[in-house]
Amino acid sequence: MSLIFATGNIHKIEEASEILKIQILPATKEWLMNTPEETGKSFEENALIKAKYIFDTTGYACFAEDSGLCVEALNGTPGIYSARFAGENATDVANNLLLLDKLKGREDRRAYFCAIICYIDAQGYSFFEGRIYGKIAVEISGKTGFGYDPLFIPDGYDSTFAELGKTIKNSISHRKMALEKFKEFLNSNSLKQA
Repeated sequence: MSLIFATGNIHKIEEASEILKIQILPATKEWLMNTPEETGKSFEENALIKAKYIFDTTGYACFAEDSGLCVEALNGTPGIYSARFAGENATDVANNLLLLDKLKGREDRRAYFCAIICYIDAQGYSFFEGRIYGKIAVEISGKTGFGYDPLFIPDGYDSTFAELGKTIKNSISHRKMALEKFKEFLNSNSLKQA
């Protein structure tokens, strides 16, 4: 079995391949360049926009993912704007520095990562959610990962995702939880069709 993953993010493709144990086909550059703007007001809406576009373009079953960091003291921001928190073409470093600035002097640093997967085929679409709770560190720390990994300390740990490393992160992450639910769905559907 193989599925198109509506993303150009190589980190997400590697993670999905490891967990789902199926061949993941990345969306082509041409498809990604023409993907509609993410105008949704939630992770679900944005994941559906991406998945529906690829499905309508190719006719093949596919999935998309939308995820982000939600900080409780900032009313859930950056949320769906996580990748462009510091501006349209923001770097991870710029986003992290802006988040630290906005949390300066705040004691409440609770946050969670949320990932929503939208799978779509000829029968319709389904959503799968994963969340991991933790807090925001007071400084950037660690060398691995991407996004807000150098700032996010998951509950039960004293180190950021970027310090814990890929193996630990991928075993407990929000994306891992969503992908595991998606995997169960794919396995149960393939058993029904067998």
